[in-house]
Amino acid sequence: MEPHRCPWAKGDNYIQYHDTEWGVPIHDDRLLFEFLVLEGAQAGLSWSTILNKRDNYRHAFGNFDPAIVAKYGEKKRQTLLSNAGIVRNRLKIDAAIQNAKAFLATVQEFGSFDQYIWSFVGGTPVQNAWASIGEVPARTPESDSMSADLKRRGFKFVGSTICYAYMQAVGMVNDHVVDCFRHGELARTRRGKKGG
Repeated sequence: MEPHRCPWAKGDNYIQYHDTEWGVPIHDDRLLFEFLVLEGAQAGLSWSTILNKRDNYRHAFGNFDPAIVAKYGEKKRQTLLSNAGIVRNRLKIDAAIQNAKAFLATVQEFGSFDQYIWSFVGGTPVQNAWASIGEVPARTPESDSMSADLKRRGFKFVGSTICYAYMQAVGMVNDHVVDCFRHGELARTRRGKKGG
């Protein structure tokens, strides 16, 4: 019998992502950068579109190594704009490169991006208890605060709604509905593996 999932987890790539990644606390800087780029790319599109292009993104963006992406110049921008495997939007591509630079500057200041970004929830995942998907907010005071600070640091495509989707993706909040089998599993783990 299939376990009970959040209502949005339909279709193979969504189910796989929902069951293994969404809401799992991430403390690895490379992965945190990956989700920053992907959430920005998703603006105005479905997450399914981004999941389908994720491997192409990894290939096109140096496996999401911010030190590599930060060095991309005009020639690389043109290559990315002609790459049908990713979202060919100049603003989003430019944002990914700019965000890599801002990411590195933030790491320099805090020692790791993990240290910085998790400070918005006090280092521990927020355990929500939503009865239905309709109760899940699109933004919160924490995402407002994160958005404002990221913008101040020069990040692009980091509005509060994008920031909240990011928080959900990297496990800063547990927004699985209470009758989803992942809600209880993630509530028990509380904090994921610490990484750099």
